[in-house]
Amino acid sequence: MSEIGPALLVVDDNEDNRFTLTERLKREGYGNVVCASNGREALELLATRPFDLVLLDITMPEMDGYQVLHEVKADTTLRNIPIVMISAVDEIESVARCIGLGAEDYLAKPFNAVLLRARLAACLEKKKLRDQEAVYTQQIENEKRRADELLYAMLPPGAVRELKATNAVRPRRYDEVAVLFCDIVGFTAYCDENPPEKVVEHLQALNEEYEWIVRQHEMEKIKTIGDAFMATAGLFTPVPDPVFASLQCGLDMVTASRRIEPSWEVRVGVQFGPVVAGIIGHRQYLFDLWGDTVNMASRIAAHANPGTVATSGATWHRIRDRGRGRSLGFVDIKGKGRIELIECQGLKEQGPC
Repeated sequence: MSEIGPALLVVDDNEDNRFTLTERLKREGYGNVVCASNGREALELLATRPFDLVLLDITMPEMDGYQVLHEVKADTTLRNIPIVMISAVDEIESVARCIGLGAEDYLAKPFNAVLLRARLAACLEKKKLRDQEAVYTQQIENEKRRADELLYAMLPPGAVRELKATNAVRPRRYDEVAVLFCDIVGFTAYCDENPPEKVVEHLQALNEEYEWIVRQHEMEKIKTIGDAFMATAGLFTPVPDPVFASLQCGLDMVTASRRIEPSWEVRVGVQFGPVVAGIIGHRQYLFDLWGDTVNMASRIAAHANPGTVATSGATWHRIRDRGRGRSLGFVDIKGKGRIELIECQGLKEQGPC
């Protein structure tokens, strides 16, 4: 309702009736009153400006009160406007019909000041409460949407779907998952040489591009750890070939990091195998992965050359016929001993597995 008071629309083909009712409304303190001389004019006014209450005469030429009432209640944008029917004393059956069609109340002519005051106040109070309910409902929807956005920012989409469906994300073991780690070469020195605002701005731009690339390959971002970015293929969403998708994703990330200012070089490590996944924390939730596959992916990234994607010989074996690789020889990997690493130099278009 506006600051100048509730907006009322009086619809009556009789000029004397319109004048009499308008004057009574003004004496009751309703100064924001508009009149319509017929049903069509009323519908045109309702379509162009908001009203809080309509006082509608039943008997009118061309388009009577029944037709106007039907049109208003059929319009999803108008149906919640309360309509009070104006009737002669001998039209009570017609009033009952209008109430059944959705009218809020009725007023008999000649108008009784006490009834006029009481019925208008009741109708307008209901309208005010309905408007408040609509506002609160919209606020709840907005908060729900913001909560969903926060969940998707914190957790992979698959974890969010499970959380919303079951109110929990059950820890479990996944046997065939490709884990990708990507970190920036020389990031610590870059931080020391640049203001924090610039560092965060550039890192944010790069991470946004990484998130887009990950989605393009039907993978899932898990988290960022400083300048490192972690993603998986085949965790929640089935992927035809998780290793191929992860290696191609890594190559695209290398290209993107060179294209985006300040043209960083990155190292990418990919490893395929089993992982354990779940949510930890009580007040601050974190979805995370554990296991040898995760550790291997991180350590392979640390051994990769700047601007390249590397993986273990065992993981490369899964796509060897669809990729061009170069052996980096055997390196010592903590907890695993000497492991051959392969640098992925290109991939053929993915065919049937």
